[in-house]
Amino acid sequence: MTSPAIRWPRPAGPLELRTPTPESLDHVLRWRNRPDVTTWLLRTTVDPDRFREQWLEAVEDHHSVVAFLDDEVVGTASLWITDGLGQMHVPDGPWRKAEAGIGYMIDPAHAGRGYATEIASALLSLAFEELGVHRVTAGCFADNVASWRVMEKLGMRREQHGIRDSWHAERGWIDGFAYAMLAEEWRARQAR
Repeated sequence: MTSPAIRWPRPAGPLELRTPTPESLDHVLRWRNRPDVTTWLLRTTVDPDRFREQWLEAVEDHHSVVAFLDDEVVGTASLWITDGLGQMHVPDGPWRKAEAGIGYMIDPAHAGRGYATEIASALLSLAFEELGVHRVTAGCFADNVASWRVMEKLGMRREQHGIRDSWHAERGWIDGFAYAMLAEEWRARQAR
């Protein structure tokens, strides 16, 4: 299954999601490595040059975008396609490229305004309506209340509460959550 060409920019509520540029990534790097941002990230510190390189390369494979409010960078987001679980003897089974994962990050100066919800909603729409995936997943540390509240606002289902399954450098072993939504659940929510 080949992914269709995705058009950027695209709206996300009051925001606009755009492909990253070196300039927009420079804005992201102003806050990306701050401790108040990295508290809940798996990759806590990034090398600026490598970060720019990876984000500019990942546009097609991971649908990596920068979120703008007018001309101000307020966050980043990524959507990546994976195979679902399926029996391997069916080489072109429907499980191939049937799942997407999403992730998002907001500049702390813009936190608490619903932007992460708008961004994640736009990613779900892209995954289900344009890319035609069967299922979208997202995960977070259980203590990252802001992140799991976004997923729950969007109707994603908590499928796993892993007990001390996630390593945090400052807190040790802590709980993790995994969320998911099926295409038919997305369609039902949109029909309301």
